[in-house]
Amino acid sequence: MELKSKKKPKKVSSHNRLNIVLIEPEIPNNTGNIGRTCVALEAALHLVGPMGFNLEEKRLRRAGLDYWPDLELHQYGSQEEFFSKLPKEARKAFFTTKATRFHYDCDFKDSTGQGHWLIFGKETKGLSPEVLSAYPDDLYKIPMPGPTRSLNLANSVAIGLYEAFRQTQGR
Repeated sequence: MELKSKKKPKKVSSHNRLNIVLIEPEIPNNTGNIGRTCVALEAALHLVGPMGFNLEEKRLRRAGLDYWPDLELHQYGSQEEFFSKLPKEARKAFFTTKATRFHYDCDFKDSTGQGHWLIFGKETKGLSPEVLSAYPDDLYKIPMPGPTRSLNLANSVAIGLYEAFRQTQGR
């Protein structure tokens, strides 16, 4: 079953469009929370399969509350399908603990007209080595000076998305 919108989401100009991409998400609660955050900031959510759950999952819907009809949702069966449709000139930020630059060092302002794409890997493994090596200039991390290896995916998306929103919307 696909999550269907009852009403059309408000269109945001493509120049300032923020896009969240989850590659092979595994935990429905995280994806539900991320969907809710996307609705709050009028960002589009792109889910790249295979996923560790289906969109009928009760935990997914519960975490997203009643905001699903307002979510602009796009689905892709594989990474190959997603990357073939991602505009080449689009601004991209791949979030990984393996990056050397911080997320606030990324210039989220878009001059390409293709919006900005914040891309996250699966909860247990992050982004694949192939993706990391294909985009070495677009890798960013969130500061974690403590002994934690990584943050929860929903928290990481919120941190990145709100920084991108701050830069692009000036609020």
